This record gives sequence, C-alpha cells and structure tokens, in this order.
Amino acid sequence: MKHSLLFLAGLLAAVRGQKFGSEQTETHPSMSYSECTSSGSCTKKNGKLVIDANWRWVHNSDGYENCYDGNEWVDEYCPDSATCVKNCVLDGANYADTYGVTAGGDSLELVFITEGEYSTNIGSRLYLMADDENYMMFDLLGKEFTFDVDVSNLACGLNGALYFVSMDKQGGKGKNGNEAGAKYGTGYCDAQCPRDLKFIDGKANVDGWVPSKNDQNAGVGNMGSCCAEMDVWEANNMATAYTPHSCDTVTPSVCNGDKCGGTYSAERYDGTCDPDGCDFNSYRQGDTSFYGPGLTVDTNKKFTVVTQFVAEGGVLSDIRRIYVQDGKVIENSESTIEGIPGNSVTKAFCDAQKDVFGDIYTFEDHGGFKSMSEGMEAGMVLVMSLWDDHYANMLWLDSSYPTDGDKSKPGVARGPCPTDSGDPADVESEHPSASVTFSNIKVGPIGSTYASKLV
Repeated sequence: MKHSLLFLAGLLAAVRGQKFGSEQTETHPSMSYSECTSSGSCTKKNGKLVIDANWRWVHNSDGYENCYDGNEWVDEYCPDSATCVKNCVLDGANYADTYGVTAGGDSLELVFITEGEYSTNIGSRLYLMADDENYMMFDLLGKEFTFDVDVSNLACGLNGALYFVSMDKQGGKGKNGNEAGAKYGTGYCDAQCPRDLKFIDGKANVDGWVPSKNDQNAGVGNMGSCCAEMDVWEANNMATAYTPHSCDTVTPSVCNGDKCGGTYSAERYDGTCDPDGCDFNSYRQGDTSFYGPGLTVDTNKKFTVVTQFVAEGGVLSDIRRIYVQDGKVIENSESTIEGIPGNSVTKAFCDAQKDVFGDIYTFEDHGGFKSMSEGMEAGMVLVMSLWDDHYANMLWLDSSYPTDGDKSKPGVARGPCPTDSGDPADVESEHPSASVTFSNIKVGPIGSTYASKLV
C-alpha cells in the first residue's frame, strides 16, 4: 500500500516511542467481530482497537516536552537512537476527542480531521486486538473475510483502507527496550518497507532522518519496516482495488536506506518486498460502470465486501471478490482488457496483467502466492485506516497514473478522478469531515459469512 499519514501536532506530537508514560490512560475501544462455521452459524467475539504508535504523543519521561516537533527530532532529547529511547515515553490516547475514532458494537468510524484541545489530527491507523496486550492474528488461507463499509463520504484523493500485514502479535514487545508493545500500537510493517516510522524494532529512527518537504509532520529515516501485506480494501467513493504484496521474508524485518525500496526510497524496486502488488481494480480492468455513485456497486450506500482466499494443496491460488448490496449478491466485474481475462486474482491473471500493462512483476519475484500463503498461515494483523497521499496524491488508485501516460493505454486509467486531484493540501481543506465506517466483520470457511444465493 502507498501511503503517507499526517497528524499535525501542537503540544501533542504524533510520534512513536518504546516506553510508555502515564499522562493519558490507554483505554482501548471495543469492536466485535464474528467467527462463522461451514454450517453458516456465526459467533460474536469481543475484540478491541488500538491506534498506531506513530500518532501518539511522545514526551520526555520526566516532563511534558515533545521529543519530536513538527517533522524533526528534538536534539535535546533525541540526538541519537539510544538517547532518544532512554529519554522519551509513549503515552495513551484519547480516541474520540483527539483522533476522531468512534467505535461501538461491531462498528468503527474514522473521521479524517479532528480538531482537538491541543492538536489537529489528520487520518488514523488502527489495529484489531485479541486483548489489551496482543493483536488479533488472522489465518485467512482457505477462508473468506467479510465486512460492511460506507465510503459515501470519501472523495477523490482519500483512501479508507482495510488490510492485513504480518506484524508481530505483541508489536515487537521486548525488542531493544520496547516496553510499550501492542498495547500502544507498536510494530507496524508493510510491503512498502515504510521509513516514516519514528521507531522501528524498539529503536528510534533518528539516523539519517530527513524532514518531508510537503508534509509538516513527516519525514524519512534510514530504517524501514518490511513484511507481507494483503490489501483487501483500498477505496474511496470513486475507485477501489484489492492487492496482495509478497515479501522474501513475510514476517517483520528491518531494512536500511534506499535498499528498502518502496514508496519511501529513491530505488523503488531495490527492496525485499513487492511494492506494486498484483491488483484488481474494476476501472483499471476496463469496466468503468461497475463501482461508483449510482453504479452497479453504488457507493452512495453501504454495501458488503466478501473476499475469498481459495487454496489448493495448502497454497493460495485465487483471491475472489463478491459484493452484497440491498440484499443482492453482485459478482465481481470481469476484466474487459484484451489478453487479461477473469474477475479474480490468480497467477494466470497476474501473469497476463503484468505482460499487457508492461508493469514490473515484483509480486512474482518476491514469492507471489507462496509468499502470501506463508504470511497467512503465520497470522496477519487487521488494519483499518483513513489517509491522504503526500507521495502520489492517490492517483494510483482513482485517476490516470502515471499522469503523463496515455489514458488509452491499458492499465493507465485507474479511476475517473482528475489528474490534478488528490493534493493533500486541497483534500484537507475541502474535505475535513470525510469519514469511512467499517462494520459487521466476519471470518470463516468459504461461503459461510454471507447469503450466497443470487437475488
């Protein structure tokens, strides 16, 4: 997933720490989900939510001074990694008032911009927990994952995402002095090998930190955090895609500098993970009337998203998509691009797509479906987020990309949004109250989580 998440800090700074403080009690919001059986019966499970550590206030351990200010480390407390970890603590979160997070029952609403008492928060990233100390680990192989979503309030340039990454169950607790762990949302990784994380593997990402030129809160350090990623849902009300991203090592690993590859490095394809993935985007595959306001999947209204992870011989072989809206089951759109048949992600589909579109085939280079199978069997963490894009304005999802590409060339047109849309400054000023709501999450054997009869 390509992403840059912004949190403008005033007195509270959005940074990541490995020890924890006591100025704000950490109370995790509740969110239930259901586990289903092959007979179709589903049992409610009580889960919890935690916001990623990168959003939290990190301050000096014996006071209220920021350890990271704007998009730079505060040299007094963080001249180097070891000193920073020693001096700084990560504090609890006020989910509703600071981060615009509303959770209850089986539902989670994320609001794009929240004006808090001390800060303005933009975007968020949360994880589902099994309990207060551990992330919920999902093995999706041979199963289906279903949820309801409302993207009616997400315009061009925004991404309300639901996806899985191969994070550590305890958020890396115990590594290099990380006392905070999953309770405080530590341990993030994905296939972009993000280098904008303030702390990775218990260490402060101080060395080589370069403040962003267009994001007043973010920067890039030498370290990156890599792992396999399954983007089940990346979407606004104009476009959507689902995309697996493979890695040489599916579990969390640390990379350094531009050898990390991905969005945050000068050499995109130099890393150990697949930054592009093999995506199914209905618009990009030629059906421009399938998804959007008033279309077959009408984004003006809530709908259900079903994703099936079909396995053969214990290896992932097919990722299928089904929608349900107004009681009607809607099969995924068929690709109309010559030479790329199908309506799901298989090896044959990926082979054909990369050939016809002329894309670099890093998904296969880094293990493809075998890599994804290993990640799923090891357990993956559910992520729900809302973000805007300081690197490519989300045009890779909802517009024509690259912007200088010929729109008539297969693969260039990915959505109907203008190529000058998605600039974060515009998105943040024009759509501060944008939101996404995820609800009614279910997981179980294929065919168990929704009424499969076509209406």
